[in-house]
Amino acid sequence: MLLPPSLDELIPKDHACRVINDVINSISLEPLHAAYHTIGSSSYHPQMLLKVLVYGYVSNIYSSRKLEAACKESIYFIGAARRFLSSMSYPDHNTINRFRGVRLKDALRKIFEEVVLLLAQEGLLSIEEVYTDGTKIEANANKYTFVWRNAIATNKEKIKKQLAHIWEYAQSVATAEDSLPDPPDFTTISKEKVQDTVDKLNQVLGKKENIDKKMKAKLGYVTKHYPSNIARYEQQEAILGDRNSYSKTDPDATFMRLKEDHMRNGQLKPAYNVQISTSNQFIVNYSLHSNPTDTNTLAGHLDQYENSFGSSLKSITADAGYGSEENYTLLEEKQIAAYVKYGLFDKRQHNSFNKKHPFSADKLHYNLQGDHYICPMGQKMRYIGNKISRTTTGLFKVPGCTKLLTAVNVL
Repeated sequence: MLLPPSLDELIPKDHACRVINDVINSISLEPLHAAYHTIGSSSYHPQMLLKVLVYGYVSNIYSSRKLEAACKESIYFIGAARRFLSSMSYPDHNTINRFRGVRLKDALRKIFEEVVLLLAQEGLLSIEEVYTDGTKIEANANKYTFVWRNAIATNKEKIKKQLAHIWEYAQSVATAEDSLPDPPDFTTISKEKVQDTVDKLNQVLGKKENIDKKMKAKLGYVTKHYPSNIARYEQQEAILGDRNSYSKTDPDATFMRLKEDHMRNGQLKPAYNVQISTSNQFIVNYSLHSNPTDTNTLAGHLDQYENSFGSSLKSITADAGYGSEENYTLLEEKQIAAYVKYGLFDKRQHNSFNKKHPFSADKLHYNLQGDHYICPMGQKMRYIGNKISRTTTGLFKVPGCTKLLTAVNVL
């Protein structure tokens, strides 16, 4: 011990900090460098900060203050020259927070893609054949400050009925001079229509002295609250978009059913649907969705993959949660081999299910010459008509093997 040991001797050859150091040294960090100004005082090197942050997360250290302490106390963070992580730099917690919250935010996706391509070049994963699944992650949002689309629709209906009721009363007490027209058309309600209606009601009823006190109180409440309420509902509907709910403290989060409690009965909480594709247990692609159903996230997830790597997949394996006619059609158009079960695949492997549903659409035989179907009992089926419905994503769906059929007795 006459000469103190070097850090290279103290850190095991197969330690994670060496792997992180080598990987980050091997990838391009141009997107991260672009987040820094070229003028001004010198900053901590972004490559060093990225190494500290990644190794901290691998070691389950997420607190900026704990990361700050680790850069001073842990031999795995402290290092000299290019061999180790912090290179004798001691960034404080403010620097670490600013780095991951501002500098790294827009560059993280590109860095992730660089790491994936590096692992693919090393033969550790495939970016052409992946396994995909989703998980719901609870948002850091208030569970009780929520907005529901159905609640907005219900409140709008109440406004329509109340305005129509007051309008009918105004017509009953109006004179020829007031010339109150027919009730306004509230097929589509808006802030302008409500304000115009309220102004006309006040113009007619405001002149009357002997109007009903309850009706006068209702008109006062309507005048004070309804225009502002409709304006608020319009803003909320703009935030909702195609969703049915969102959290006021995190508008991007949608209320989804989570199963994290001990009873496993599911709880509605603000969350995100994270779609993840893996290869050899490495994450190859990820995407965030506000839609709670995995079925409707596959198209966006594949688009994210193509934007990241500039090409399409060769094959994808997923569970029955992704099995739908729309997804099968999409994968076929993209020429992606789909190993995706449909929802009833497992049940249809059992005889008990087939006995309970002997006349399901897949049990019907189509007679090409006669252009008709034959049921399992051997009876000819009479054509009734087409029933076309639309899915939540706008796809036209024709159930029952493109035709809705019924069995009739053949005498």
